[in-house]
Amino acid sequence: MSLITKIFGTHSENELKRVYPIVDRIESMEQAMKELSDEELKNKTKEFRARLKDGETLDDILPEAYAVVREAAFRTLGMRHYRVQLVGGIILHQGRISEMKTGEGKTLVSTLPAYLNALAGEGVHIVTVNDYLAKRDAEWMGQVHEFLGLTVGVVLNDMDNDERRAAYSCDITYITNNELGFDYLRDNMVIYKEQLVQRGLKYAIIDEVDSVLIDEARTPLIISGQSGKSTKLYDACDILAGQLQRGEASGEFSKMNAIMGEDIEETGDYIVNEKEKTVNLTEDGVKKVEKFFHIENLADPENLEIQHNTILALRAHNLMFRDQDYVVTPDGEVVIVDEFTGRIMPGRRYSDGLHQAIEAKEHVKVRRESKTLATITFQNLFNKYEKKSGMTGTALTEEKEFRDIYGMDVIEIPTNEPIQRIDLEDAVYKTQKEKFQAVVEEVEKAHATGQPVLVGTITIEISELLSRMLKKRGIQHKVLNAKFHEMEAEIVADAGVHGAVTIATNMAGRGTDIKLDDAARAAGGLKIIGTERHESRRIDNQLRGRSGRQGDPGESRFYISLEDDLMRLFGSERLMEVFNTLGVEDGEQIEHKMLSNAIEKAQKKIESNNFGIRKNLLEYDQVMNEQREIIYEERRSVLDGKSMRDSIYHMITDYVENTVDHCISPELPQEEWDLKELDVSLHATIPMEVPKIEEVQNLQQKELKHMLKERAVKAYEAKELEFPEPEHLREVERVVLLRVIDAKWMDHIDDMDQLRQGIGLQAYGQRDPLVEYKMVGYDMFGAMTNAITEDTVRMLFHIRIEQKVEREQVAKVTGTNKDESAARAPKKREEKKIYPNDPCPCGSGKKYKQCCGRNPA
Repeated sequence: MSLITKIFGTHSENELKRVYPIVDRIESMEQAMKELSDEELKNKTKEFRARLKDGETLDDILPEAYAVVREAAFRTLGMRHYRVQLVGGIILHQGRISEMKTGEGKTLVSTLPAYLNALAGEGVHIVTVNDYLAKRDAEWMGQVHEFLGLTVGVVLNDMDNDERRAAYSCDITYITNNELGFDYLRDNMVIYKEQLVQRGLKYAIIDEVDSVLIDEARTPLIISGQSGKSTKLYDACDILAGQLQRGEASGEFSKMNAIMGEDIEETGDYIVNEKEKTVNLTEDGVKKVEKFFHIENLADPENLEIQHNTILALRAHNLMFRDQDYVVTPDGEVVIVDEFTGRIMPGRRYSDGLHQAIEAKEHVKVRRESKTLATITFQNLFNKYEKKSGMTGTALTEEKEFRDIYGMDVIEIPTNEPIQRIDLEDAVYKTQKEKFQAVVEEVEKAHATGQPVLVGTITIEISELLSRMLKKRGIQHKVLNAKFHEMEAEIVADAGVHGAVTIATNMAGRGTDIKLDDAARAAGGLKIIGTERHESRRIDNQLRGRSGRQGDPGESRFYISLEDDLMRLFGSERLMEVFNTLGVEDGEQIEHKMLSNAIEKAQKKIESNNFGIRKNLLEYDQVMNEQREIIYEERRSVLDGKSMRDSIYHMITDYVENTVDHCISPELPQEEWDLKELDVSLHATIPMEVPKIEEVQNLQQKELKHMLKERAVKAYEAKELEFPEPEHLREVERVVLLRVIDAKWMDHIDDMDQLRQGIGLQAYGQRDPLVEYKMVGYDMFGAMTNAITEDTVRMLFHIRIEQKVEREQVAKVTGTNKDESAARAPKKREEKKIYPNDPCPCGSGKKYKQCCGRNPA
């Protein structure tokens, strides 16, 4: 703690001083609220809404509203908010992040700002990390809100659109971050307003906010359709990857080296940078790829796909590891393991073709690559809310990111009871073998006393290794990892029982409290053993925070070795020298401040690097976001049933203007005008006559444009007269516009994705890839809007009144990158199931198994 902080206090301490007087007012109303009948308490909701209509603000009614919720929670759940929970609730209403330790009752805290903000009648979204928590909290905390007369809904993965629409129309809606994002994207793909499910993004309370806005922010949400690309290239590149030799570079290779024009001596065919998780071909490697594919220049635009897929194959072989980053199921499916929770993610696939590259590497069937129909990052999605807030046990280490990206500051809320958990210094060993031996011995020692133990691992592989080691010693235990996550709730619930030993991959079971029984509390509380430091201090703190809830006793310690990835890649080589200098013997444990500092320094380095990656992703997506806003706004105008007549006339005149500019330069003298080319270009889209050369004598290009625009407008007015009902043509305009916008936008998303993949090469030309991406992306968006104009105008001029024109989606949604399928609701059997011994439905009088059931059609 710095001297300035000691004197003036932390940011959180200073901000809390402003909040405490409000808390005092809430607590002062406790007795008055107790004296109200249930009916009187419920009627407070109507009173508050009336006061808001009369001009009072949410801040004006906050103290009384919170006092009402506090009393309602006691009457429905038997829980009355602690003082610190009231503090957390005020921070959430202010659009900030409440950092509250595990076990402090964050779920109850959310009832306060949810109720207050729902009074405005525009909907409150409480965002959780999985369906289980969304459903649990809606049923549990929803009792408080329903008691007070508010409606509560929950959106779950298997719901259909009608159920979703009903849930979003409630005062308070519980939902996962993924479902929220995909519903937003799907709403911007519908073709009728009645198909929309959401009603706007007003206020969000994000539970486990660090998991949602930090951990998952590197993966954009993607809705996909089927692509026509062949998968053979993946297999070819996998074969090629096996023929290329991994080399090394003198010094660390990065884009900065290329920008600065520094020479790097390279060996082999490609260089792997484990820190930045990148692969780069050397000159020799480029030559081998060119020879393998019989091409002259790998850098040519037409070879972009070959280049991209070769790098993917090398990444799959050198940076993606089985049973760590993914598992392969018995039926040959590659399934991702979530790096933050250790759970398998069915249906989720790596993007940009990496998943296919891994499938080729593992020699399982390579699935067809999908086409991106809609996409958005969590950063841009949540920044669309008018107000957002969040809660978590661990956010302070990422405060800069929350402030810079989301405009939210982090306020540390004191615990209700002093923390009794003892956090011991890290135990450091030379080798991983020695470390795991020490871990097992420590588990055995604690188990003998009946103290419950939770062992946190980073990978599935390590959890299984420790499980085997414990089995050899006859220690009963449960393993909770990506392969057995179905039993998660039960295992987590039992982890605090006297004598329990639980091995959990990373932070499995997050959002669920581990409660101690009396015998476990007497034995010292839950003992946390971390088997490796995570790249993020926040994830380590989450593991520690599983112990010592609400003043419970507990203990935590991390066991690390100099062979761990974190130490190997980011720790100083001097650490090994320190070990050797101190004469540390094999198997000996060492605790040293210098080691702890080196570990924290390494973690800070990685956190900073990861923040840079997420910020870079946001800067790139910001280009798409601005374009997305324009397209979605245009679509919404169509859905709202607005007349697009003016827009169509603008398109017609814009098209004429662009075509004239293309065919006749303003600098050209009149005698060199190519009216024939102009006639051909215009006539293909607008059936109108282009003037003869004698008609345009002495005209400037500007005057020619004016003449042609008038003729084009008259031609469309003639088209309008073909339709007896003007509204008929207005609907045709909406149908055509929707169809063209959607088709062009979906192609544009793919084009921008390709541009993004190839833009890194600009660094080799000493140009900033992001600047290039913005400039080229701007031009591409201009080209797309011109194409929308041309196609829309052409279709409308050639439409016939007898043609049946109906709205239809231009692409079939086949799935998402975070969902098992786009068709979320399970298919329901339309007829009753017929069992073998039932009477056959054909009416024969025989049993089904002896009649039609013998040879089913």
